[in-house]
Amino acid sequence: MASSVENLPIECKRTFNSHQGPVHIARYNTSGDYVLSGGQDRTIRLWNPETGLNIKTYTGHGKEVLDLSVTQDHSRFASCGGDRQVYYWDVSTGNTIRRFEGHNQRINAVGFNWEGTVLASGSYDTTIRLWDCRSNSRAPIQILEEPKDSVTSLHMAQYEIVSGSADGYIRTHDIRMGVLIADLISHPVTSVCISGDNNCILASSLDSTIRLMDRENGGLLNDFKGHENVSYKIHSRLSNNDAYVISGSEDGKIYIWDLLEGNLLTSLQAHSNVVTCVSVHPRHNYMISTSVDGTVKFWKPAST
Repeated sequence: MASSVENLPIECKRTFNSHQGPVHIARYNTSGDYVLSGGQDRTIRLWNPETGLNIKTYTGHGKEVLDLSVTQDHSRFASCGGDRQVYYWDVSTGNTIRRFEGHNQRINAVGFNWEGTVLASGSYDTTIRLWDCRSNSRAPIQILEEPKDSVTSLHMAQYEIVSGSADGYIRTHDIRMGVLIADLISHPVTSVCISGDNNCILASSLDSTIRLMDRENGGLLNDFKGHENVSYKIHSRLSNNDAYVISGSEDGKIYIWDLLEGNLLTSLQAHSNVVTCVSVHPRHNYMISTSVDGTVKFWKPAST
């Protein structure tokens, strides 16, 4: 047990203070070299976590930034938030390539397909909209209207969109086949992500529980408790090797569980307010955390 905890990202190596107000989201790029963070101050910031350098700041949003997604080739990213628009950015120039409009309430979630050609957005208006990044058309390719309440989170795979909603359902839309699978959690879902082997869904909900679901049959494989999550959207994640479940908490801590056993390995007093998001490095046992306290923190194992 001790050796496994030693390998976890339990030591804060750097703290970023550039955002003014709560930070809602942070994402690694696919190589893990850089981090994008978005916050209440309506800005998106590009960081080098190793050096602490704020490389670029992206401005344009009229309200808070709630989610980010980066393309596989690192050249583009998408952002969304309170101003009801999806922004499609060029990373290097800092320019907005396009804005996608159509949602009539705040947008909580965005995600690219693998090629970075299609973008999905999920909104408080209860819809998911698909956008063609290559087309000059400003109309969505498709609108999914099955959710009965706010769409809080989504993950886009090749032909599938997995989404979580405040109506208590996790939905998997197979876009190619036109098939919908809905699994009831019975509590508002705030975060969904897919395991590396594509077989499981990790879902957070407002009953202070994180569930690992079997994608094949919707069965509950494990649940993870101990953290506090009753009112905030908190992003939970699997480690890059699917060995651990990691989540923020309303008590300012980060919790890390063993995926298979379900037991809590450690909790870190990470921030002075709600930990809104954790993002894991694609290869190493590093992570980034964001908080209502206005900071972004970079974590590594204590031995590194």
